[in-house]
Amino acid sequence: MVQELQTNQSEIIQALVFGLIFLVIISSGIILFFHYSRRKIIEKEKEKASLKVKHQQKILQTSIAIQETERKRIAQDLHDAISSKLNVVSLTTNVLLEDKEITQKQKETLEQILDITSSTLESSRKIAHDLLPPILEKFGLKVALEELFEEFTRNTKIDIEYNVEELLLSQTNQLHVFRILQELINNSIRHGKANELVIYMEQDADGFMIRYQDNGIGFKMSEVESKPGIGIQNIKSRVKILNGVLNVESSSGKGSQFIIRCNYGI
Repeated sequence: MVQELQTNQSEIIQALVFGLIFLVIISSGIILFFHYSRRKIIEKEKEKASLKVKHQQKILQTSIAIQETERKRIAQDLHDAISSKLNVVSLTTNVLLEDKEITQKQKETLEQILDITSSTLESSRKIAHDLLPPILEKFGLKVALEELFEEFTRNTKIDIEYNVEELLLSQTNQLHVFRILQELINNSIRHGKANELVIYMEQDADGFMIRYQDNGIGFKMSEVESKPGIGIQNIKSRVKILNGVLNVESSSGKGSQFIIRCNYGI
């Protein structure tokens, strides 16, 4: 009788052990299933996020490419349709001024027309140059930036201290860097009311860094982040295309600093 009870207890214990082992196996299987399912979901989400970033990048590149194409078209129109006609007006006016039979009043009128034509031609040339700087294509980024800084210094009350290096970039990406600095200077003058700028651009084996600083009125970072203007958006978009990171530091009355770091692996 005792032996039979011991046998039953042994069978019950064995059954409990096997039951526990079975539960452990089932539990482990369920845990592994959820673990791998969750990992698959995370991988899918990462893949979606990566595709979304690539899609946004493509939209940014397309948008900026359209902007540059439009700028090129307008610059070409200014040169072909407007500047060429104004040159004809200027030449014709000079021919009429050489006529000995015109009255003093007619001469004064023609001289006034010539002054207006020359002024308009110069304005047209400057606009076309800003839209599409020919020096960038001919002589590279460093020379184009030096001319840009000198032009701002000559035509405004702003003083620019700068040291820029030539960068190992494609012509398209050189144009992005040029536009970024052009936009930053315009913002400093129009919105920041700055009269002093410090611009440094240097490179190493991995990429390049731009440090841009002004002594303007500054701005609240929260306002720019919540309501970024078109200029700031364009700068951010171009920095992203350059595979870069933009850091901005500013506060009211203390000027602004923009630091851009970009990698050459693009």
